[in-house]
Amino acid sequence: MKRIVPLLLAFFSTFSVAQLDKIVIPAGTPEDQTLTAISNEQDAQKKLAAYQEFVQRFSSNPAAVAYGNWQIAQTYQTTGDLQKALEYGDKALAASPHNLEILVSQTNVAQQIKDNAKVVEYATKGGEAYNSLDKQAKPEAMSEGDFAARIAEDKSSARNSYEFLEAAAFNAIGDEKDPKKRMAYIESFGGAFPKSRFESSLAQLTAYTLGPGQLNDPARLVSYGEKTLASDPNNINVLLFMADHYAEESSAAALTKSVSYAQKVIDLAKADAADADRSRKLSGGLAESTLGYALMKQDKTPVAVGHLKSASDLLKGQDDVAYATALYRLGFAYAKLNKVSDARAVLNEAVKIPGPLQQPSQELLTKVNAARSKAK
Repeated sequence: MKRIVPLLLAFFSTFSVAQLDKIVIPAGTPEDQTLTAISNEQDAQKKLAAYQEFVQRFSSNPAAVAYGNWQIAQTYQTTGDLQKALEYGDKALAASPHNLEILVSQTNVAQQIKDNAKVVEYATKGGEAYNSLDKQAKPEAMSEGDFAARIAEDKSSARNSYEFLEAAAFNAIGDEKDPKKRMAYIESFGGAFPKSRFESSLAQLTAYTLGPGQLNDPARLVSYGEKTLASDPNNINVLLFMADHYAEESSAAALTKSVSYAQKVIDLAKADAADADRSRKLSGGLAESTLGYALMKQDKTPVAVGHLKSASDLLKGQDDVAYATALYRLGFAYAKLNKVSDARAVLNEAVKIPGPLQQPSQELLTKVNAARSKAK
């Protein structure tokens, strides 16, 4: 971990409108003089005891309490006593709760002890503090231009810390095995890191967490998805899982939404374009597959076939499960239209692909073959 080395053990700050805490210990004060003496101590145990005495002596000074406890926390972290490091870091935060440097230190310690809850707690506090910079009221004595410049400067200087905290929180969410805890972390993350660079991956993780096999909470899934799309209507990942969710329902309204969302992804992805990369082809293929499935449930099977053929073409070589799903749906559509030869050809391809669709494809192929035999 990068140690924080105080400059002359005193921090000077010009007038600031930021809500990020800064430890300020003016030069020449008893606190500064005491810290200078502590910094000259070479014995680690004596230095630790000196910092503890410093905190007690200047207990009425929040800056001194924050700084002293922070140094104690870093000392314990260096010696490997991570629980003590966390304990004293929390004491430093109690005196300086919006200090990004201390929050970064605490997040680092929490990562070392693999405490996902603490990682998310510290990281989201830091994210909220950083984003509070945009909510400042302009001081009457400051011009609009100077005010905007100061906010931009404060955000720029804190950007690396913000991005570290953002990544730490996201990684902790992905590492969490308990779906209830994971979902709670996701909700905390959204408020602390709006428009995150991990937004797409987080959307997928949210859909997985709220879906079958995890929390299985369709109402919450719909609420999350619709809320996200209200603020970010072109979010392809959310559009995809919402289209897929609605396609599994039977109501006319749900199927209409599925068709609408899937078509929007197709329009956004432009998977047939010459410059389309794997991500765009995968998104477009998944959307074509879902659209075909929803249209089939609307009894528009002839139209569905065209979309399912497009899906299989786009997904082949991109994702085996998605490709097998498209083939299974296409085989089913052909069977509904009594196009037995076409159904057999597609399903014979699907049964070669290991995965969750292999057995259903084999069962459907058996039925198609049986129907063909009866027709002879």
